[in-house]
Amino acid sequence: MRCTGIAGRARTLAEAARAGRIFPALLEGATLTVTSLGGYGVDFFTPVINPGNVAILGVGRLRDGVEWADDRPLRTRVLTLSLTFDHRAVDGAPAAEFLRTLGELLSKPLRLLV
Repeated sequence: MRCTGIAGRARTLAEAARAGRIFPALLEGATLTVTSLGGYGVDFFTPVINPGNVAILGVGRLRDGVEWADDRPLRTRVLTLSLTFDHRAVDGAPAAEFLRTLGELLSKPLRLLV
């Protein structure tokens, strides 16, 4: 099966990883890597940038949280994201904007369908 575009490439790589057929040559040429330790119960970690990449996004586990509305506690879901990036290639402000935008999109995923 041949997929084109970012979504197709991501799907192909995810399928290879799940099947245990992922190897370094498949991951070459990336600019950004996404890694997750959430499946291991890790809330937060600091990933290390892979050689040749500009950044790596670390995704922790999805967990319960509490937010206050007036004087009432509301149950929320919390996902910690951590972005490690190469300051030689990306300034801190655009990297922070990327992470903020990603957080906003993930907090209301139905907006991605519009």
